Amino acid sequence: QLQLVESGGGLVQPGGSLRLSCTTSQYTLEYYAITWFRQAPGKEREAVSCISSTDGATNYADSVKGRFTISRDNARNTAYLQMDSLKPEDTAVYYCAADLWGAVEPDCPALGEYDYWGQGTQVTVSS
Repeated sequence: QLQLVESGGGLVQPGGSLRLSCTTSQYTLEYYAITWFRQAPGKEREAVSCISSTDGATNYADSVKGRFTISRDNARNTAYLQMDSLKPEDTAVYYCAADLWGAVEPDCPALGEYDYWGQGTQVTVSS
């Protein structure tokens, strides 16, 4: 089974930056829309950002617009989430998920649409 692997999480001070990566060695991600989700303790999992497999279209949650940037490098079979100006409320476990030929407009694919998930990476924003 295709397994996604996230990395890049950690502890950062408010205002700091982190870059998360999502990759797999088992199959190409080229045909998959990739979404980054996050889940904070006691809260539902929410989509943060997504990127299409075809034209590079992207979508962002209002809470991260202007601060986070999603991208992908198909040659490296990797998707990224650059997170700048981090806030304490960004603290969560971040997951990537892949949806075959998924559309990202007008919204990221719904929670039940994904073919594969990663196991998550913890991001903690605290002074």
